[in-house]
Amino acid sequence: MTPLAEPRPGYAAPQSPAALRPVDPDRDIEALCRSTVQAAIEVLAGTRPAQQLARRLDERCLTALQHRAALTRRVASGTSPTAGRLHRNPCVRSVHACRISEDVYEASAVVSDELRVRAVALRLERSRLVWRVTVLEIG
Repeated sequence: MTPLAEPRPGYAAPQSPAALRPVDPDRDIEALCRSTVQAAIEVLAGTRPAQQLARRLDERCLTALQHRAALTRRVASGTSPTAGRLHRNPCVRSVHACRISEDVYEASAVVSDELRVRAVALRLERSRLVWRVTVLEIG
């Protein structure tokens, strides 16, 4: 029988695998809401095409967002002194999600830009393992 070898100096023994973070659906939904709201506000600011949200928003929400973005661009081209500064540097400050059922969440978000703070409400529904925003209200 041979004795066990001593570890070499400077050698670190392999460590056990890092503990995996448990899946937290609420946290994942809040992250999805945060990125969706940020993108929607950027669409209104004219810095992102609305079509990039086609996978996240249902058809009705996407059409409404495109319409509102068009109206916002029309106002921005007007003669108002603040018109050119609409929706500058938008930032999602907070997101809170509430589970309604296994396949439905409702969430609220607070978004601030240089001029004001606004509230956003959304409803997400899961269909075929994909979460889609079915209601998007931007204050």
